[in-house]
Amino acid sequence: MLQPRICLRQLQHLRALLPYTPLRTYAEAQATDHKPPPPITATSTTPEANPYESSVRPEDTPEPPFQLRSYKPRTPGIRHLRRPVNDHLHRGRAYLPLTFPRKGQHIGGRNNSGQIRVRHRGNGAKRRIRIIDFHRHAPGKHTVERIEYDPGRSAHIALVHNNATMEKSYIVAAQGMRAGEQVESFRAGVPQQLLDTWGGSTDAGRIAAKTAWRGN
Repeated sequence: MLQPRICLRQLQHLRALLPYTPLRTYAEAQATDHKPPPPITATSTTPEANPYESSVRPEDTPEPPFQLRSYKPRTPGIRHLRRPVNDHLHRGRAYLPLTFPRKGQHIGGRNNSGQIRVRHRGNGAKRRIRIIDFHRHAPGKHTVERIEYDPGRSAHIALVHNNATMEKSYIVAAQGMRAGEQVESFRAGVPQQLLDTWGGSTDAGRIAAKTAWRGN
């Protein structure tokens, strides 16, 4: 299909009428000032404090900027090496009750009769597989204890405990999640205390606005 041609003189005439706008290059960095909104605070008038009335969205808390760590060029290989700064990760071992040893998954390149079919495999460090709670059927608020590195996946994991039963579990950490935050799963249903703050309304948009938080 033929494209219509535009006269260059018409473009120059239109540019003379418009105010001057500087040209931007493709890789030009623009300074932006991202200010987080003020935290939402609410006071409860009932004698029993409702935990959902004074809740603050995790998105309202300022998130630290993304940083990269550079290294002194002691060797040519690390001259241009850049790695993300993950100082918030837990430096100790994993929570052992929620792990099991990785045995039988890697058998050193042997087949069913024990003969080597793939060479140069075997030994290595012992590994433990983390048990991740992907379903999250347990209701109630959970507190994030720490963020850990998981060698079995590309995402970080978070160790959380139930505030009512103190039962611990691993979940996949959302972006920006930090220790001390409150997360909650609504797969068992919306709690009645949360519905009371809306006056008994079950509007789908309001439910999404109050429950679709980071980590829920």
